[in-house]
Amino acid sequence: MERLTPQEENVMLHVWQLNECAIKDVVERMEEPKQPYTTVASIFKNLENKGYLIKRRFGNVKVFKPLITEAAYKRHFLSGVVESYFDNSYKELVSFFAKEQKITTEELGEIIRLIEKNQK
Repeated sequence: MERLTPQEENVMLHVWQLNECAIKDVVERMEEPKQPYTTVASIFKNLENKGYLIKRRFGNVKVFKPLITEAAYKRHFLSGVVESYFDNSYKELVSFFAKEQKITTEELGEIIRLIEKNQK
């Protein structure tokens, strides 16, 4: 799976939310300053070439659908970050955020409850 640029990730977030869309649907949802339609169309073409989107035609309209789920994308690239930067240890990842005060005690407790719930 090829890594996406920040612009490509932004477009894919919209596509994942919509599940099936035309380019104009994403352009309309983008925050200000909006990208020009032609720029977004180029990003869609790149995503299609990278295997993230599939295109179908409905008359004159091209409709795109994701080929890769958001969860699969996150899992793949988060695994790479954990492997490269945290010695392949999710414990080290969580410890890092705790030390940097990016995660609260309450959030850690919630994570523990989620883990315990999923292990049952």
